[in-house]
Amino acid sequence: MLCGPAMAAPFAYVPNEKSGSISVIDTATDSVLREIAAGKRPRGIAADPAGARLYVTDAASNALLVIDTASGAVARRIALGKSPEGVSASADGRYVAVAVEESNSVTLIEAGTGQVLADIAVKGKNPEHAVFSPDGRWLLVSAEEAEQVDVIDVAARRQTGAVAVGLRPRGMGFSPDGARAYVACELAGAVYVVDMATLATTVRIPAGKNANGIVVHPGGRQVYVSNGADANVMVIDTATNTVSATIAVGKRPWNMALTPDGAKLYVANGRSNSVSVIDTAAAAKRADVAVGELPWGVVIR
Repeated sequence: MLCGPAMAAPFAYVPNEKSGSISVIDTATDSVLREIAAGKRPRGIAADPAGARLYVTDAASNALLVIDTASGAVARRIALGKSPEGVSASADGRYVAVAVEESNSVTLIEAGTGQVLADIAVKGKNPEHAVFSPDGRWLLVSAEEAEQVDVIDVAARRQTGAVAVGLRPRGMGFSPDGARAYVACELAGAVYVVDMATLATTVRIPAGKNANGIVVHPGGRQVYVSNGADANVMVIDTATNTVSATIAVGKRPWNMALTPDGAKLYVANGRSNSVSVIDTAAAAKRADVAVGELPWGVVIR
């Protein structure tokens, strides 16, 4: 069964690190439509704006796989450094960025050609995520062994700053206008709010144990953080910077994604081999969808 841009959308794509596959979930029915082969250890995942291509890091082969969503075939394989993890695509579809752990760098790739444009060294050790700002000007980079978020100027293709946050920053997300960034810090058990104009932390919001994934609602009024050791997702009210709801999900919730309209949140539960589906208006879990083994995250297009 094919499920690409020609069919109804959106779809949630879930990389299963131990299964070597991507589970494709129809968000209209919350059922798995098919599995796509994706190397031996797929982790980070992103998609182009049209949903025609997936960008998936395969840690086993140290490569970025470019997958055609309609056919499920690997259209391109791009060599990377050792242990690539998080990947993101710029909103205009021009660039893809990959955090490469063991080289302590971010690889910047031209999406259209697959050409590696730069391998940008960062100060944080074992970078996990590299996330574009909405305007594509900045990349924020979190690292497992750091108490800072590194800031890359995309045009200059180099690190130009760093923002002090809590211990072991993980997931990051931007407000829709790009004025603020939200950073989950796992060992600090908190979310840090970063003012992008000053590149300074302005607020520390207590979260749960092993805070990890972050996603910002398209309306900008809520931020969602997954707490890996607490098996829940917290909802943060951005007007007050306080937790407004806590929602139980599966074991070790990790990275997450929202549908484009913000109505549903999909949470990858690494130890439950499932994805929890949350109704954001009700702040309630509606379903658990069985996927492959050790799901790492979600992208929705």
